[in-house]
Amino acid sequence: MTTKAVITVKFFASLREHVGQTEAEVAESGMKSVADVWSQATNNMALPENTLMAVNMEYVDSSCTVKAGDEVAFFPPVTGG
Repeated sequence: MTTKAVITVKFFASLREHVGQTEAEVAESGMKSVADVWSQATNNMALPENTLMAVNMEYVDSSCTVKAGDEVAFFPPVTGG
C-alpha cells in the first residue's frame, strides 16, 4: 500500500468559520512544518494566536515536521471555568 502524497488538514470549532472550511488536503511537496500546512491550507491567512495543533492526534507546535499521509488538526484555544 502506498501513502498518498497529501496531508489531510482538519479545522475545528471557531476555526472552521474563520477559514471557511472543515477539512482540506494539501500536497506534501514543499511542506516542512505544521506552519507550512496552515499557510497552504488557508491561502496564507495569519495563524490565530494560541491555536492548538496536532499531528496524527498528538499535540505539537507549529515547527513540528510533517510528511505525506499525516493528519494535521487545528483547534481554537480551550477555555474553561
